[in-house]
Amino acid sequence: MTTDAVAAVAELVQALPQGVVTTDPAALEKYRHDWTHDASADTPLAAVRAEDAGQVQQTLRWATAHGIGVVPRGAGTSLSGGSMGVDGTVVLSLERMRAVEIDTAARVAVVEPGALNVAVKNAAVAEGLWYPPDPSSFEICSIGGNIATNAGGLCCVKYGVTTDYVLGLDVVLADGTLVTLGGKRVKDVAGLSLLKLFVGSEGTLGIVTRAILRLVPAQAPRSTVIAFFPTVADAAAAVIELGRTVRASMVELMDRASINAVEDFQPMGLDRDSGALLLIQSDAPGASREEEVAAIVAACEVTGAKEVVATDDPDEAEMFVQARRVHFTALEPRGAVLPEDVGVPVPQLPALLAEVEAIAQRHEVEIPVVAHAGDGNTHPAIVYDPTDPDSERRARLAFDDIMRAAIDLGGTITGEHGVGRLKKGSLEAQLGPDVMALNRRVKAALDPDGILNPGSFV
Repeated sequence: MTTDAVAAVAELVQALPQGVVTTDPAALEKYRHDWTHDASADTPLAAVRAEDAGQVQQTLRWATAHGIGVVPRGAGTSLSGGSMGVDGTVVLSLERMRAVEIDTAARVAVVEPGALNVAVKNAAVAEGLWYPPDPSSFEICSIGGNIATNAGGLCCVKYGVTTDYVLGLDVVLADGTLVTLGGKRVKDVAGLSLLKLFVGSEGTLGIVTRAILRLVPAQAPRSTVIAFFPTVADAAAAVIELGRTVRASMVELMDRASINAVEDFQPMGLDRDSGALLLIQSDAPGASREEEVAAIVAACEVTGAKEVVATDDPDEAEMFVQARRVHFTALEPRGAVLPEDVGVPVPQLPALLAEVEAIAQRHEVEIPVVAHAGDGNTHPAIVYDPTDPDSERRARLAFDDIMRAAIDLGGTITGEHGVGRLKKGSLEAQLGPDVMALNRRVKAALDPDGILNPGSFV
C-alpha cells in the first residue's frame, strides 16, 4: 500500500464508527474471493462493513475524493467474479444491513441489501405470502446480490426473475447522493424507468441500500414429475414439447455427469445410467393440476423418457429438488470449477447441450450440466485440476467456447449470474460495438470517475 493510500484509508477509519472499517490481513482474506475462487482475486486496501445508508454515502464520498475504487459486496456468492477483491480498491460490504419488514396491506417486503433471500422468504411465509425468486443458493445469497445480477432460480420459468418483484430502490450514487426510485406502488410510469436500470447493473452504477419487493399469495400445492431419459437430447426435446402444452412452475434438467456427481457427494437414489433427468412441477389450481400433470407425463413419454414418476408427496418432491440444488456444491470436491450461465431460446436448447458435449470432448474436460431448462438457461460447470496448468488452460478455452456457442445460437453469455470479471471479454461479442458503447456512456454519466466496481463488465 502506498503512503497516499495508507493516509486515505486512515482518514476513512476515522470518519466511520469503530469496527466498521478493517485493514486486518486475516479479515481481508474473507473479502478477497467470491464463489468463483478465481486466482486473479487481489487483497483490497480495506473492507467497509456498512451498518446503514449514511455510512455507504460517507464511503462513496471518500472514494470519489481520493479516486479509490469500491467493490460492492453482499454475501460473496457471485459466480462471475463480480465481488472478488481488486488491487487498490476497498470492498464495501452490505452484510450487516439485514433488516426485513413485511407490509401485508401493501403486500411488499421492505428490506436492506444484506438480508438473505431465505430471510425474506421466511418473513413472507409467516404472513401467508411468498417471495418467488429462488436461486439455488437462496439460503446463503443476499437480496442486494440478487438485485445486482437480476437473479432467477428454479421457479422463474413461470414466476419470473428478481426484476419482476422490485418496486422500489434506494440507491447511493458514486458521489454519495442517495436517490429513491419507485415505492410501494404497483404501477408507476413517471419519468424514465431508472429503477430497472439499476437491477442487473452489478454495482457499476450505484449501491442499493434499501429495496421494496413485491410479494404474492402463497404458492398453491404442487405435483412433481421426475422423468429419466436415455440421452440429454431426448430430455431437451421434452422441454420443447412441454412448452407447447403446459405452463409448469419448474422445469429443471440434470445431465448424466451432474446426476453422478450428486450421487457421489450425497446419494439420493438417482438413476446413474440415465442420460438426463427432468424435474418438473405443476402448481395449477384444483383439478386442472391433474390435467397438467397428465400433459407433462405425455410430453415426456412421447419424447422417449424411459421412466416417468409423478408424485404429490412434498417430501419426496423436495428430495429431488435438493438433488438439483446441491449440484454446484457436489462438484467442489472434484477440483476447481469454472461456472457457466449461458442461455438460448428454448428451441435451441438441444443444439446448445450438444455443443457443450462436443466442447467437453474437444478440450478433454468434464462439464456437468444442470439447467433451468424451461427458459433455456443452462449452467455448464467446467471442472479442472487447479494444480495442472494445462488442465486450467483447457478449461478456460472450453469456457470461452461455450459462451461463443451460446452467442452463435442467438443466446446470451449470462442469464442470471452476471458478467462480472470472468465474462467481460465476451460481452461485446454478444452486444455489438454500438450497444457496448451505449453501456459505457450510461456508466460514464452515473460514475464519471469509474470508481464503482472497477474492472467489471463496463
